[in-house]
Amino acid sequence: MSQIDGLPPLRDVIRKHDLQAKKSLGQNFLLDLNLTSRIARAGGPLEGVTVIEVGPGPGGLTRALLAEGASRVIAIERDQRCIAALNEISAHYPGKLEIVEADALAFDPRPLVRHAKTRIVANLPYNIATPLLIDWLTLAPWPPYYDSLILMFQREVAQRIVATPDDDAYGRLGVLAGWRSAARILFDISPSAFVPPPKVTSSVVQIVPRVEPLACDAKLLGRVTAAAFGQRRKMLRQSLRSLGVDAAALLTAAEIEPTKRAEEIPVEGFVRLANVFAAMGK
Repeated sequence: MSQIDGLPPLRDVIRKHDLQAKKSLGQNFLLDLNLTSRIARAGGPLEGVTVIEVGPGPGGLTRALLAEGASRVIAIERDQRCIAALNEISAHYPGKLEIVEADALAFDPRPLVRHAKTRIVANLPYNIATPLLIDWLTLAPWPPYYDSLILMFQREVAQRIVATPDDDAYGRLGVLAGWRSAARILFDISPSAFVPPPKVTSSVVQIVPRVEPLACDAKLLGRVTAAAFGQRRKMLRQSLRSLGVDAAALLTAAEIEPTKRAEEIPVEGFVRLANVFAAMGK
């Protein structure tokens, strides 16, 4: 039995329900309950908190969240094979685990959360991690319904999230995360902790929303950053031509030197570019 909750070890659960990880679903199961407990605690105390978890798989992190005192966990899982294992956890924690069989990219959990204090904690499937993060960072209205995100990514993606100008990893994701949140890497997890082991190191990232980010249209910020970083080795006076506007006029109005490259522009500069772009009616 597990030392955190008296339920069977995760390897036994996987064997019982034949839960071999599927590459097509981006699955890598984390079986070390000491690590899952560390992730569960990373965002602070869980008493009185509703936690949304995406891709629980056999339920290792789910169990840690409940054992650490979460008042409620909403587990969103698209792999029907995992539901029976999650139901066993639900029976062990009556009334505290709500299992939603759905694609997280198409499911809005807000009606289930209502006005409860909410946190999103997940070992995200690699193949949907970035689109999910972008969705959570571009929600309207803002501030969002969650108090923080505690998420696991491939190390490379985590570095892009926390990157700042002049970092090699700085790009669209760093601008978006830096605009609406404060993000930091908390700790790394070795490939050997997973089944099957991925080829890369993973990182747990904490993302805390900014209550009052700089005013900007998220879609236009996305267009501007896509154009700028789409040709990141070129000067902005060239790369921003793809927006269909006078790039020189756009940069002048945003008070940015036209010879700068995307990787040199801070978040505030991209926000100015997006706002001027909006004023141009594009």
